[in-house]
Amino acid sequence: MSTIDPVAYPDLMDALTKIAISAAEAIRSQGQGGVITKADGSPVTAADEAAEAAIRDGLARLSPALPIISEEEAESKRPTITNGNYFLVDPLDGTKEFISGRDEYTVNIALVADGAPILGIIAAPAQGLIWRGIVGRGAERLRFSGQQAETPQAIKTRPRPDGELTVVVSRSHLEARTQAYLDGFAQTRSIGCGSSVKFCRLAEGAVDLYPRLAPTHDWDIAAGHAIVVAAGGSVMDPDGGALRYGSPTLIIPAFIAWGRPAPTAGANGSQGSSSERA
Repeated sequence: MSTIDPVAYPDLMDALTKIAISAAEAIRSQGQGGVITKADGSPVTAADEAAEAAIRDGLARLSPALPIISEEEAESKRPTITNGNYFLVDPLDGTKEFISGRDEYTVNIALVADGAPILGIIAAPAQGLIWRGIVGRGAERLRFSGQQAETPQAIKTRPRPDGELTVVVSRSHLEARTQAYLDGFAQTRSIGCGSSVKFCRLAEGAVDLYPRLAPTHDWDIAAGHAIVVAAGGSVMDPDGGALRYGSPTLIIPAFIAWGRPAPTAGANGSQGSSSERA
């Protein structure tokens, strides 16, 4: 079958959590060596490949009929896009952080249905944390050590403040368009962060806003997208429209993620009420 009954989502989330933990263990067992530079100039390591193998093996046993689209495979061949369910995988998001010894790298697994992420799992191996969520059913955070996971705790995005916005931005990919968007707010405090951990901080209520007005791949953001929405937030294009996954290029041109849905959307791509604008 190319679809999954929504009734099965909670059990599926538990199974995907175990797969993400297996991938985390594969990363930790490999260490930071074996770095290769890909054609696009980005690095890949033996840990990326070990995590990819662990995830593919787990997904093949869990749901062999569902297609898998992953970063590493997409580099070598064009994946088949399906109108049913499929998995989107980034086996090691934040490879630069991983190589440099930071703890922000993650394992990302998402379930996509009809062009939208509906379930997401993000594991941060060095932090021993997993964030996960099902759209319409809530989001959770749990700690893990080895193959053992603790009882999950519910998480929610926080209400938007009247004054200063706390914003999480990419440490290595903050470009001019995103900075110009942030400059349009009266008060912001920016926190630099790597990988999909930025979505997790938004989902657990630590920050208010995560904008990226530059292209990124589907697999970079799908799991985080699902978790933020499950936690009560929103992830939209700069004009306030829905993001569409599964294009031929597998690229999302830009997005803005809010801890709580923005009340208005400006034509120039900024969001928020006039009282928040400079």
